[in-house]
Amino acid sequence: MEKVLLKLARQLAAFDEASLMSLWEEYAGRVSRFEPSRRWEEAVLVLGMIQAMRFKNQLFNHHWAATAAPGAAIPGTAAGGKGTPREEGLRPVPSQPAADPAKRGKLLTLRPKEDGE
Repeated sequence: MEKVLLKLARQLAAFDEASLMSLWEEYAGRVSRFEPSRRWEEAVLVLGMIQAMRFKNQLFNHHWAATAAPGAAIPGTAAGGKGTPREEGLRPVPSQPAADPAKRGKLLTLRPKEDGE
């Protein structure tokens, strides 16, 4: 099971976030119109993968920016200041803003079914 999931993760990581985000509205719409079908379940998984890519990139950029502070050591070097300061190495790449702010992804609120519903 883990090997299959890692293979899926590698395949997803090979895609461009902007290309995936262009599908966000379509799949969010499909997911919002519930139907008890395999097609709806697959749409939920596709939307989850799109959001997972976005989350991964935001988390990466957050951690990368934290190490970009002047004097911050490159991750994996000794904490005692050894290693090249980040300012002399690579810099984080900011996330690309959406072409149309009105079409940016939205957070879906998911709530567990309460007893008695």
